[in-house]
Amino acid sequence: MRSDVALSRRALLAELSAELAAAGVPQPRREALRVWSQLLAALPAEVLVDGETQVEHDTVHALRGAVRRRAGGEPLAHVTGRIGFRDLVLTSDHRALIPRPETEGLVDLLLARVRTGRAADVGTGGGCLALSLASEGAFDQMLAVDLSAPALAQAEQNRVALGARVRLLRGDLCAPLRSDSLDAVVSNPPYLTEAEYASLDPSVKRWEPASALVSGPDGLRATVRLLQETRSVLRVGGWLALEVDCTRAAAVAGQAAALGWVDVAIHADLFGRERYLLARRSAQP
Repeated sequence: MRSDVALSRRALLAELSAELAAAGVPQPRREALRVWSQLLAALPAEVLVDGETQVEHDTVHALRGAVRRRAGGEPLAHVTGRIGFRDLVLTSDHRALIPRPETEGLVDLLLARVRTGRAADVGTGGGCLALSLASEGAFDQMLAVDLSAPALAQAEQNRVALGARVRLLRGDLCAPLRSDSLDAVVSNPPYLTEAEYASLDPSVKRWEPASALVSGPDGLRATVRLLQETRSVLRVGGWLALEVDCTRAAAVAGQAAALGWVDVAIHADLFGRERYLLARRSAQP
């Protein structure tokens, strides 16, 4: 691509679209608009208005670099460094899992049951669940736990940017949490089998941390541990909200019931798939 010739918005959009098309990216013009609008925090309509307006050289350079990365398979959220989650805009990069739209449903389900007291997001990654609950709930304290130092660094970056009252803790699942201290625990743990992870699209495997995706040969290692460990950190009557793999939701519900959880229920995500488990801690030890 030439960089010494002034380009109009229309010409640059056509150039970027052509590069994405050549890389096999679906709907290349739409994707070019998404890169442009998200990278520059502009509405797509603003990009299309006054198509003959010339684009500054620095902007042309930035957009070409971003589209080159996108054409190479890098996720859009990493290319732009931004991802929307509910009403938040968060930093997103290789340090943590990219928040998915279906995960947003966990926030609604938990807030419908508990909005106050002390809560923890276990396996917080970049902090999307903890930050959303801190923003939308009325909790006295929100904790965010992760074993990954890079993920916690991303969560801290997001916490500072939002000015959120969230305390970050490093540790393995519930290890940093005190017994009988919480009214709610939310988690989107890794839940893919090793075989499922091996068959993932390279756009996921290459760019997102495996530790946030795969959980043993049956995909249940982290989930079963959470069902066991959260019983000790939740107060009696406290709520657990988990994202689960839709193919193993029934198995997880059975495990929860066997461990003594009550009010165990599976809920569907926005695509109609069995995605969430809600359960309440009983008085049974």
